[in-house]
Amino acid sequence: MSFKFTKQDIEKIGQVLGCTVQRTEQNYRMVLENTQEKRKLSLEIYPDIPIGQRQGNLISVYTAQTHFQLHFCSGYVVSDMLGEVTFVAECEQKLSGLIVEKGAGCSLYANVDVGILSGDFTKLGPEVMLSGIALSLAEQILPQKT
Repeated sequence: MSFKFTKQDIEKIGQVLGCTVQRTEQNYRMVLENTQEKRKLSLEIYPDIPIGQRQGNLISVYTAQTHFQLHFCSGYVVSDMLGEVTFVAECEQKLSGLIVEKGAGCSLYANVDVGILSGDFTKLGPEVMLSGIALSLAEQILPQKT
């Protein structure tokens, strides 16, 4: 694993999401609440923990209806303009992304072909287009393939 969350990373994430960061022994925890839309979620970031036989970053999101996990998070992108953080994990030419919104929303895109991130979105079907657009912000942190 090459990417490790720093204290500055966690502070930046908390700032973009507009929430307080709670430090526990194992993780960082943030609770986001949108009272107007009656949504609430908890975001937990486990930096550099054992995951099976390897070490890695684990991102967990809990809501009243769902639980998402992103294993081996390899980076993240914050967007102040959108008020969201995109956590990504790459495996070969596939990308998974967990997007957490300041308004206590969350989206998961799994096993997305990296090639569609920089392609022509108008040539994609609408059911595929959304994942490409949503994860295109993460393209800037992906390793360049030669």
